[in-house]
Amino acid sequence: MVKRFISAFILVFFWLAASAQFRTPSYSDLQDGETISALRNHISYIASMALEGRAAGSEGETDAAVYVGETLGSYGVDLLSPVDGDIFGMKRPAGDTLVSRNVIGFIPGYDPALRDRYIVIGARLDNIGTRDVTINGEVKTRIYNGANGNASGLAMMLELAKRLQLNSPMLKRSVLLVAFGSSLESFAGSWYFLNRSFKDADKIDAMINLDILGTGNSGFYAYTSANEDMSVIVRNLKGTLQPVHPELTLKEPFPSDHRAFYDKEIPSILFSTGSYPEYGSDRDVESIIEYDMMERELEYIYNYSIELINGQRPVFNPNKEQKNRMGGHGSDVVPYYDCDYRPTFLGSNNPETFLKKWVYAYLRYPEAAVAQGLQGRVLVDFVIDEKGKVTNVQVLRGVHDLLDDEAVRVISASPDWKPGRLAGKKVKSEISVWVDFRLKKKK
Repeated sequence: MVKRFISAFILVFFWLAASAQFRTPSYSDLQDGETISALRNHISYIASMALEGRAAGSEGETDAAVYVGETLGSYGVDLLSPVDGDIFGMKRPAGDTLVSRNVIGFIPGYDPALRDRYIVIGARLDNIGTRDVTINGEVKTRIYNGANGNASGLAMMLELAKRLQLNSPMLKRSVLLVAFGSSLESFAGSWYFLNRSFKDADKIDAMINLDILGTGNSGFYAYTSANEDMSVIVRNLKGTLQPVHPELTLKEPFPSDHRAFYDKEIPSILFSTGSYPEYGSDRDVESIIEYDMMERELEYIYNYSIELINGQRPVFNPNKEQKNRMGGHGSDVVPYYDCDYRPTFLGSNNPETFLKKWVYAYLRYPEAAVAQGLQGRVLVDFVIDEKGKVTNVQVLRGVHDLLDDEAVRVISASPDWKPGRLAGKKVKSEISVWVDFRLKKKK
């Protein structure tokens, strides 16, 4: 009788271990720290076979939404949506209606002047789902689990929410954490959030998008749509001790929900580890995830978030603001990023090269500014004419005359550029750059 009981117990144990509700700890689980363990648990569930790839409008997407809502709640984050998400419908060309959902978490800021302003941190909820394929005349169903795309971004958002909630007394602005449903269907969830669901969309100061963050050993990227205010935080963090630093890229890794915010003229940044061989295939499973790198990325993104939440409100388009305030440089001047071939400095069309190899190499911190403890960022606008000469240098957003004048001096002394071209012709082009003046702390 005892032997039968033991045998039955063993069978039940192994049945539970194989089920979706129970996962026996692996050797790697036992070696993981708390953060990696949490990331692993999130991805294991969200990218599990049980959720069948989380296609937009599917039961798997709903189950993922419930998981996100319950996890946010367990972390002490308030929910602005039901736990299974804010439901919306979308008419499709076939005539049917796709029903999807957004899950919205909320962490209030403490600053009376800024707590009614918002930073959105978002991640794509859905993936491809399932597909039937014919192999040797036999129809088989393949599941596109989407471990990296985008269970990794959702896991990152959840652990970021936990850290921000624990440190909420230091957050000036309020934070919205959104899992966007039906993202692969023309960013329907983010469009619905901005245009129908969240009534204070005009009070959103910036957006952080987390999409595909699980293969960091092959690269870690930050894409800001060339927004200087968002990019300067990346540059400033380069001078601080971080476990990893992203590459600031001018090329969009792929379209994602940040585009909906860009269309609303809300500054945004996409953090991603970029393309990978398993993208869009049924090989995008948990075994490809690099958890050690995810933990490092999480630390960096948390620090970036704090800078954005507590810092100066980013401007969507400094060039546009400058033209509104100062009348621009004339109709014959083309914005830098609108050129077919952008102006280049020392062979590079990335303004970072100009800043690194010229501006910061020859910038002289005024002694009087040092004595007064002056520091900050000066936004300088200038034109590169058809001959590559730097002209019309002016300050759009200054700090102090001492710093403003030095920024103008060093940019005005720039060597010639290779001019930009539009429709095959050399043109005058306008560009704005931030010049950072930062005092080093004495040890």
